[in-house]
Amino acid sequence: MSQQQRPNDVSIDDIPVDVSNTQSGKVDPAEVPEEIRSITRGLASEQPPTNPLVVLKAARWWYIHGKGGTDPAFQWAVEWVRHLATDTPSDVDQFDAFLEYLVTVGFADETKSLR
Repeated sequence: MSQQQRPNDVSIDDIPVDVSNTQSGKVDPAEVPEEIRSITRGLASEQPPTNPLVVLKAARWWYIHGKGGTDPAFQWAVEWVRHLATDTPSDVDQFDAFLEYLVTVGFADETKSLR
């Protein structure tokens, strides 16, 4: 184990985690790793990802860098995984809150452009 990590610079699955900026609730879209950005946009699209492990990777990032368990992107990702696992309808209100949140953090100018 010759590789050292500083306590404020950790990585999980090759996605950097800035420990000093965890659960701040202030997400700068420019600082969202491309893989997480792609998964998040996919969750907002007409054909969202169907691999629960991929979706949970994004959920984890949003939990760490967003508002924790109350982060709408985290909540929607978990809800989508629940839908995939149980084949039950997903919560439309939660999806709408997710789209609004993406507009708020700067992923799009309006929710319609996300779909």
